Amino acid sequence: MLYIIQNDPEVPPGLVATELDRRGVPWSLVRPDLGEPFPGIAAIEAVICLGGAMGANDDQKHPFLTGLKSFIRELVAHEIPYLGICLGGQLLAAALGAAVASNAHGEKGMHAVMLTGTGGDDSLFRGVAPEFVSFQWHNDSFAIPEGAVRLAFSGACPNQAFRMGPCAWGTQFHPEVDERIIREWSSWTKETSARTEEFVADYRRRETTYLGVCRHMVQNFLEAAGIATAATGT
Repeated sequence: MLYIIQNDPEVPPGLVATELDRRGVPWSLVRPDLGEPFPGIAAIEAVICLGGAMGANDDQKHPFLTGLKSFIRELVAHEIPYLGICLGGQLLAAALGAAVASNAHGEKGMHAVMLTGTGGDDSLFRGVAPEFVSFQWHNDSFAIPEGAVRLAFSGACPNQAFRMGPCAWGTQFHPEVDERIIREWSSWTKETSARTEEFVADYRRRETTYLGVCRHMVQNFLEAAGIATAATGT
């Protein structure tokens, strides 16, 4: 079974869930923030871990993060495919001993992401252009863990993606958002609320290519996990 870890009620799987459903891939949602237990390792084919408004080191305020980081370390040790998005990527970095800095290299809205030479050859980004636009919504950022490979960067944030081992990936950018999610997140503060229509308009202009990146990444991740799909078109 493919499991999606949702850490925040306002950070749903969005386009990732839509794409899994389109491809006929069964998946199950786990809410550790609500006290739901993590699945046993033997039952897991792959894990996608979503973002959240909390920080990766906010264990005191959000105690479930301690158990989640332990769970992530176990996934990496067993080489179970893992994709961490934004907070999910920061949690992977933190679980592997790398620093996650608060209020560092923050970005909001649609921004260009560039693949490194290694990133261009990485299986997660097969079919993705060397430079692509993705949605950003973060104040914190991760360092690259020792032994991991840096895969992508942006103008404002030097570490946009990395891989540890054969199949554990962390991204800072969001490949999963849709317009509804953008409107929800924009409402969180007065500053971003004033920019809602700007964020939405920019998203609409780039939606087709943005969706293409999401589809490539989901398909590539499923292939890494050996999960068959009913639809393979992108």
